[in-house]
Parts: sequence; structure tokens; C-alpha cells
Amino acid sequence: MGYLVNRGPMISARFFGPATAAVLILLWAMILAVIYQRGLHLPQIDLRAFSGEYIHFTLGGYARILALMTGIEIFANLVAAYEGTAREKSRKAFGSLVIIMGTTALTMVIVGPAILALADPANSEVSVFTQTMDHLLPVPLAYLGSFIGIAVLLSAAAASAQGIQNLSLGLKLRHYIPGYWGVRNRFDVPTLPVWFQVTVVVGCFLAFGTREETYLALYAAGVFILLSMTGWATTRRLVRKLKSGWVFNDIIALFLTLGASILSTLATLIIFEERFFEGAWMYLLLVPLFFLAFNHFRTKLGAPARLQDRLNVILESTPLTPMRRMVPVTVYNLKKILVPLDGTENAESSLPSALKLSREYGASITLVTVIGEDDTEMAAREAALYLRQVAGQMSHSGEEVTRRIIKGDPAEVIVRLCNKGHFDLVVMTTFGKTPAERLLSSVVTYNVIYETTPPLLIVRPVDDWRCRRSDFGRILVPLDGSPISEQCIPFAMALALRFHSGVWLLSVPEEEGNTELQSSLEDYLSNLAFKFAQMRIPVHKEVSGSGAARTILEVAKREGIDLIVLASHGSGGIERQDYVKLGSSVDRVISEAPCPVFFVSSTPPENF
Repeated sequence: MGYLVNRGPMISARFFGPATAAVLILLWAMILAVIYQRGLHLPQIDLRAFSGEYIHFTLGGYARILALMTGIEIFANLVAAYEGTAREKSRKAFGSLVIIMGTTALTMVIVGPAILALADPANSEVSVFTQTMDHLLPVPLAYLGSFIGIAVLLSAAAASAQGIQNLSLGLKLRHYIPGYWGVRNRFDVPTLPVWFQVTVVVGCFLAFGTREETYLALYAAGVFILLSMTGWATTRRLVRKLKSGWVFNDIIALFLTLGASILSTLATLIIFEERFFEGAWMYLLLVPLFFLAFNHFRTKLGAPARLQDRLNVILESTPLTPMRRMVPVTVYNLKKILVPLDGTENAESSLPSALKLSREYGASITLVTVIGEDDTEMAAREAALYLRQVAGQMSHSGEEVTRRIIKGDPAEVIVRLCNKGHFDLVVMTTFGKTPAERLLSSVVTYNVIYETTPPLLIVRPVDDWRCRRSDFGRILVPLDGSPISEQCIPFAMALALRFHSGVWLLSVPEEEGNTELQSSLEDYLSNLAFKFAQMRIPVHKEVSGSGAARTILEVAKREGIDLIVLASHGSGGIERQDYVKLGSSVDRVISEAPCPVFFVSSTPPENF
């Protein structure tokens, strides 16, 4: 189930959607069998059910029916359309919901009396519905009904996993969980929350076994807690809306929502009273734990920036804030380039790009090899010979090349050289080809990324030549509208002017379906594109996708991008850098980019 859900909602619907169709067929088979064999007998209405002696059972039955209807509603959402506009999706999902809820209601009204007459509630081994099914349906259909029940439970699990995926995206945007929990895969869904859920489920079965009452208590209590919270939140929102003006439809919606909120809250109390010792008590532990965890990450990550508010301010002002400093001297007048080498072919993959920049800017290149504190004199001589040969081959083309051999930790040495040597750019490789090489090189590369203040040109030493060589003719600049992400713009401008490049500006709206944000981002990129055009830089702009990293990589491959220029953080903000070293999208882009990445270490906006 976890594997299928992580392949996207359309795949989930393809596998689990038939379970909903099957349960509909089963319910109609039960309805028709009851009418054919027993005739139509509607439930009796007896007001004694609301007397003190029976009210507890009546309310308990109400809670169970509501839980059933809620489960059916989950199935309806699972098979909702995943193509078309938001309005079309909503209409199809609502139509599916009406069909399923209507069938369920008819089943309760028509099959309910048959269950009362045919089933033995004292039989704890077989549910009353299964007993009735065994009486009414032929043996093969009765057994098939049990398998349909299993499939329906799997579809409910799939729906819950999809809910957790969507929840993680919302919590990530609001900084209640780390960004990597909401990183989307190539199917545009976050995978980590689902595998975490699978792990929790496995752990629960190992710890609690298969005691049905425990899971029923957790399910029912969780459903009604969420229903109550959603109902009261919606009620409060409608009240706020009505304060600004009375609309008849909103008044009707308020009364309906208020009634649903009261009923779901009542059901919550009933479930807790009935199922407290069977497992519902765990929510008294889980809710505070979730609160503490979310509060911890919110404190560490800080409050999210109001992107829409900032875009509105930008679009109302001229000129754009990031254009006040057009091109920093450190890039436009590139003079000193640092290239770390470790004697491997992978590390040497950075040399072609370093040479190209050196020739274009007339910059000097410093080659550095770091050896261990305990390495022998022989190792130092070997390193010196290696650097001399590399420098000799480079010097034939006229570049000024110096060599340095330093003992210590590679990342610390590189960072120290950057801080003391006034280098304008570091050119280095990231992951190696083999797992071992990737592990070792990634540690050094990321430690340098976390600490280095000058820009880095990061090259991936893979078989695709575009990852190792570039003419910088097509530059992709991902922007999310935050001041942090904009810090890469001047560098992109400088490189585009130097290499006569075309620039692709890309924004990925994380809030799918938010047409206001989509429109604002389009206007935002149009204003930026105008500034590039003023400098005679060919520029293209695109607002598309939903997963930032996935969309950046897709656009880079589709457009044949030669260089991606981006900042270390985006809308998450630089204030959380001590806790979150890289933006989650940046991390994946660096790891999988089909071309070199020009990486700008973010600084606080007021310093830029």
C-alpha cells in the first residue's frame, strides 16, 4: 500500500478504486437479496430509544453509523478524479460521494431490519453484517464479500496515507515539520511520511498484536477528533465571513456546519466514554506529543514568511528591491578560483568548467590537495607530483595556476582558504559514481557548502557530459518570491552578460490550486524578466509544477539547461540556517542536477 501510494494518487485510484466499486456492488446485492427473500420492511421508530434506559445504546449506535459514513466518505475521495480543473475535480468527487452515501443509507434502512432479525449479536467471532451476508447470499458471494471488505480496508489505509502526504505538505509550508518531510518524488508526492506511517503500523502490530478493539478505538476516536476540530474551525471561519456581510447561503452553511460540529463533538465524547480503556486513552498521550513536536520545529524554523503579502508589495513598487545592486564585483570581476582535488578522476571533473571561467575572466586558479595529519612524507611528495602534473597540463593553455598542499580535514581546510584567501569562486565536484565515493565526497562537499561564503560551482562527476562540461549558454534561475532566493539574481545576470546566455526564470507554486498565488508569481517573474531584458539578456519565464525540486530538474532537462543558479535557502528563510543547512529543494537539485549548479550561500536579506 505504501509503495503504491508513493507512486501518486492516480496509481492509488487505479489499484484501490475498484474496491469502492466492489463494495457498492456488494451492498446493492444485499439490498436486492433482502427485498427478494424477505420483502421490504423499514426500521421501526420507537421513541423509547431516547429514554434514560436506552439512550446510551442509541447514541453509541449513532456514533458507529457516523464512523461508517465517514469511512465511506474516505473511499469517495480516494476515487475522485485526478485530472481537470479544481471545479471539475470537486464536482466529480461530490457526485461519487452522493452515490456512495446514498447506497450506504439505503443499506442501513433496508438491510438493517434483516440484520436485526437474522444475526446474533452475542456471536463475537463473526460480525452481524457477515452473519446476515451468509444467510442472504450464496456461499461464493459471501466469501467474496469478505475479500471485498479486506480490499476496502486497504483503500481506507491508502486514503489515510494520502491524507498524511497532504498534511505533511501543509505542515512543511507552515514550518511545523522539517522541509525534508515534504520533499516530493518524481510522482509529485512526499514519500517519507508514508514510510513513517508504514513503520508505525508495523510497530503497532508487533507491540499490540491484532486485537481489533484497540485499532477500532484508535480509528473511531481519531476520526471524531478530526471531524470536531474541522467542524469548529469551519464554523469560526464562517462567523468571521458573516461579520463582513450577511449572505443567505452563508447563513445556511453556518447552521449546517454548527449542527455537524455539535454532533461530531457529541460522538467524540461517546467514543471516548465507550472506548477509553480499549485504546482511546492513547490520544491523551499522542496529542500533547504532537503539540510539543510541532511547537519545537516551529520555534527552530521560525514563522513562515507571508509570500503572497511580499509579492503584493513587490508588484506595487518600482524598481524591484533585488535590482538595486545589479552585479556584485566578486562575480563580474572574477579574479581567483579555488579548485580542490583529491587525486581522483571524479574530482578532476571540475577542471573543464574551472578552465572555461578562468579563460573568460582572466582569473588565476589555485589547486589544493588536502592530506591527513598523519600522512607520511611520501604521501606529501605524491600529492606534490600529482598537482605539478595537473598544473603543467593546464598551464599549456596560458592559465595562471598555483598549487597548495595542506594537512588537515578537507572541508575545514577549504573553508579556511576561502575565508583567508579572498577567493571569488570555488569549483568542486559533488557525489562520486560508486556508493563509497558518493558517501565520502558528499561529506566533504556538503560541509563546504554549509560553511563557505563565496559562490560554489558544483559539478556532478557522472557519465552524462552535460553534468561535467558547460558553455553556460542556458541558465536556469529558480525563484520562489522570497528575498533569500533573489540573492542569486545578480550572479545569474553577471554570468549571462559574460557568456551571452539566455536565462530561464522559474517559479513553482507550492500551494496547488491557489490561482491568486499563481497569478502573482507570473506578474513577479514578468517584472524580473523586464529587468533582464533591459540589460539585453534573452529571458524566458515559467510558472508551473507543484514540487519545487522535481519541477526544477524537469525544466533543466527539457530545456537543455547548461547551468542552474540558485541560493541555499528560499522561502524557509536564512534565520533557520543553524538548524536547516540547506533548503530541501536545493539539496535535491544539487544531488540530481543534469548540469553544473552555481550555488550562492544565502546571507540575511539586510546584508545583501
